Amino acid sequence: MAHADETYQSPLEGRYASRAMKAVWSDLRKARLWRRLWLWLAESEGELGLAIREEQLAEMRAHLDDVDLADVRRREGELRHDVMAHLHAFGALCPEAKPILHLGATSAYVQDNADLLCTKEALQLVRRGLVNVVDALAAFARRHKDLPTLGFTHFQPAQPTTVGKRAALWLQDFLLDLHEVERVLETLPFRGAKGTTGTQASFLTLFAGDHEKVRRLDARVAQKAGFPRSIPLSGQTITRKVDARVAAAVAGVAHSAHKLGNDLRLLQHLGEVEEPFGASQIGSSAMAYKRNPMRAERMCSLARFAMTCAENPGYTAATQWFERTLDDSANRRLSIPELFLCVDAVLQLALDLGRGLVVHPPVIARNLRRELPFLMTETILMEAVKGGGDRQEVHERLRVHSRSAADRLKEGAADNDLLARLAKDPAFRALRPLLEASGDGRGYVGRAPEQVEEFLREEVEPLLAARRTLLGATPEVPV
Repeated sequence: MAHADETYQSPLEGRYASRAMKAVWSDLRKARLWRRLWLWLAESEGELGLAIREEQLAEMRAHLDDVDLADVRRREGELRHDVMAHLHAFGALCPEAKPILHLGATSAYVQDNADLLCTKEALQLVRRGLVNVVDALAAFARRHKDLPTLGFTHFQPAQPTTVGKRAALWLQDFLLDLHEVERVLETLPFRGAKGTTGTQASFLTLFAGDHEKVRRLDARVAQKAGFPRSIPLSGQTITRKVDARVAAAVAGVAHSAHKLGNDLRLLQHLGEVEEPFGASQIGSSAMAYKRNPMRAERMCSLARFAMTCAENPGYTAATQWFERTLDDSANRRLSIPELFLCVDAVLQLALDLGRGLVVHPPVIARNLRRELPFLMTETILMEAVKGGGDRQEVHERLRVHSRSAADRLKEGAADNDLLARLAKDPAFRALRPLLEASGDGRGYVGRAPEQVEEFLREEVEPLLAARRTLLGATPEVPV
């Protein structure tokens, strides 16, 4: 028999995802959920009048977690049917209950409902991760809300902003993701007890044509599973649009994390903000001096994979035939768990980054100082025209001086002499106080500090206060 190290294992399981998320999608978790679903069905059928004895239910309860996966796999090799293999294994442990196990159900009863239970649990873990990332970025944004920094459009120098305002933009994306994940969680339906093709015909037979009891059975099973409702209609399976809707919300987290990771990689290149770097961490096997943005790069890499996983559920929803076709099964076993495992790892990295970012104000000030004179030209133009200058003539003089200052910088000059050039130009003599008081850029960041304060106070702090019990997660940082 091959050793585990001699066979392929998903890196998501071995390197990246947290123990909690891996447990949600484990074979053992699935098997135990299937047994609970059989118990909830039998309990509900007995409560509604079917001849199901308490001893049978007690026997089922006693063996809910006694799962021998090796025995189940042996049975599946013989039966070529995973649900029946589990059912036979459970029946062997529950001889009294065996005659009523899976009564009126089809395989999708345990498969779909268990998948929805796992999805709900996984969404709750994603939600917890998002709340903690939001909290970490909020603290960072608040700490640096007043620190001026060079803004960029097209990755070209643009009007200054603040480090905190830029972080608040990252934060806002994750906040939108949190709202979407919570919306999906609140409206996630259960499949319930719908029968072979979704018509509930088997249950109608069991209850001698009593439609109300069939309706109550469906509702009771959903309630026992912790869902406020089951979906009104299904074929043999619940509509796969549910998967697509979940995947879109979860993949949104990957979009936000990738944007964060890209920005951090660029900022580390500029020397302005760096990700945390361990005392013994090695950046390069050849270049000992390097401090590569490895966590941000890993986060972007995983986020891209998550975005591709999110495409599959939409294709599956679009290609189902009539009441069901089995070409969804293998795809769902891969795409949905892998998406959650991947986004879980992404959130672990985002949280670690958000809590550990290192800011270098002297570098930020130096980079801003180099470009600030150019960025002041619009203000200088407006003030010159207000003082009686001709707009077009002033613009031309600014253009000429700016080009000369820019050429000087490209030739290796250490400082930007644009303001000094303007101060010597008679056309700008009246603006000499403005030209000599350029400062550190704080006067050119607009309402950035106030925007951060207002956003945190009005949007973020109330949300975090309402989710206080979810705070405090410790990231399992992927290697």
